[in-house]
Amino acid sequence: MTQNTGGKSAGAVLGAATVTTGLLAGVWFAYVCSVMPALARSDDRVFVEVMRNINDVIQNPVFFTPFFAAPVLAAVAAWQHRATRARTWTIAAAVLCAAVFLVTSAVNVPLNDALATTRDPAAARAAFEGPWVAWNLVRAVLSTAGFACLLRATTVRNRAGARD
Repeated sequence: MTQNTGGKSAGAVLGAATVTTGLLAGVWFAYVCSVMPALARSDDRVFVEVMRNINDVIQNPVFFTPFFAAPVLAAVAAWQHRATRARTWTIAAAVLCAAVFLVTSAVNVPLNDALATTRDPAAARAAFEGPWVAWNLVRAVLSTAGFACLLRATTVRNRAGARD
């Protein structure tokens, strides 16, 4: 396996993948350790109202940029590092980032959509809270693991003698 890491653009892509993945891991972690435990203390009406508000306001370029960029950048980094010692780490990160995107698209977003249309706050919360919290934890773990893989890929890349 060669030590050539593809130059400055490969380093920049790896860096951007690491940052965007880390940002997402932080978002999901914030829900795990603060947002959802705080909302768990609320009555059904407040819980549903706040989650609906969060689901509305999170749909913005500041969130969407890392959300869509992380899996794409991780995949590009994996491609750029396919013949390097960082290959395994970048491939693992790309798979993990794709898994986060899939979990969000297949589970969390449909739960958000259902919450937005249910009229009875108690029924809405009962159908939403448990599954959403569990799958958000999965996203937090997957994103954190992807972030760790990208950090490791950066370390391996740097030890291999990349000149960026």
